[in-house]
Amino acid sequence: MAAPSLRPHQDGGGESGRVAPGRPGSGSPAVPSRPSMAEGAGAGPRLAELLAVGRRLWEEVETGTEPSSGAPAVQDKVRQGLDALQRAAAMVAQLDLFSENEELEEIASADLKYLLLPALLGALTLKQVDLSRRLEHLESARAHFWRFLKLCRSYRLGSFHLPPATASPSAEEDAGSPSPGGPAATQPSLVAMASSRQAKIERYKQKKELENRLASMRTFVESGQADEDQIREFYILQIQKWINTSLEEIESIDQEMVILRSRGTAKQPSAPPHGTSRQVRAPLKPFILTRDAAQAKVFGAGYPGLPTMTVDDWYEQRRRQGVVSGQSAPQRTPGITDEELQKQQQEKKEEEDDEEALQKARNWDDWKDTHPRGYGNRQNVG
Repeated sequence: MAAPSLRPHQDGGGESGRVAPGRPGSGSPAVPSRPSMAEGAGAGPRLAELLAVGRRLWEEVETGTEPSSGAPAVQDKVRQGLDALQRAAAMVAQLDLFSENEELEEIASADLKYLLLPALLGALTLKQVDLSRRLEHLESARAHFWRFLKLCRSYRLGSFHLPPATASPSAEEDAGSPSPGGPAATQPSLVAMASSRQAKIERYKQKKELENRLASMRTFVESGQADEDQIREFYILQIQKWINTSLEEIESIDQEMVILRSRGTAKQPSAPPHGTSRQVRAPLKPFILTRDAAQAKVFGAGYPGLPTMTVDDWYEQRRRQGVVSGQSAPQRTPGITDEELQKQQQEKKEEEDDEEALQKARNWDDWKDTHPRGYGNRQNVG
């Protein structure tokens, strides 16, 4: 059965359906409320059924016991809920249920619940966990919440400040950067922060009050014992609760989008200078680095597959490869042993030390000249 038309035709032909009340320029008299257009849906799932399925799946996801929202079962419910709500939103747009030119009293009580469709779409969109498309999901969810708030604002369903339609990147950067004006410029921001905090407190109190009232009325409405006025009040309370939720979600989304955009900017690789290319080097083979050729012969014994080289050979090899150009290995005088080399280095260090250390070394040398080795050792005899 086709849905009855609620709007007058341009050709003025006879139409059995009601004319939309209170339209500017239509000349039709205003009536308290119109009959539900959603009840006359045609073949296929009805609009009320799609909304009920989408809302039920959202509640299961919201109150589920799954350890993670990324579980396959949870994401299946998210996809099914989004599909049902998107089909319902398309039917609402086709039926043209809501208009900015009408008042809240003109909407049928049974149609009030369909005002929640954009808010439910935004809430389910946030439940998607594809990290590669997180920014896209945030933008989509924000758009759904904003459309819901704009629709509620047009019907005067609450007194609230409507956020901007899109999160401007320039505004986000200005909010995250320090104010150049000093203490005088930070005073307005402190006032704004205080007012924002007070608004959050008021929203929280209102949300708790709405939840208590909804809990007390839910039983009567779901059991069918409530009259039309109670049903209307129940749906309006639900809408007001979702207004507070949407304002909180938009604020949270804007903050997350700032973080994601700054992270994306930080991950962008810097372009290398034009005309420069990194030199490709062959991987180094393992070897044993020794002091001299004698140690190379010792360490090389028994390890024929592991080459050895001296420090001089290693420096020479790296110099040929262009790695240590301009550097050279420390020169060693032929025929000098390690002990003599260490003694020379100690003497050179003493010569470069300060006067106090040099005097201490001279006193020690004088003492050794007049006291033979073992002097004073009486073999533990007191």
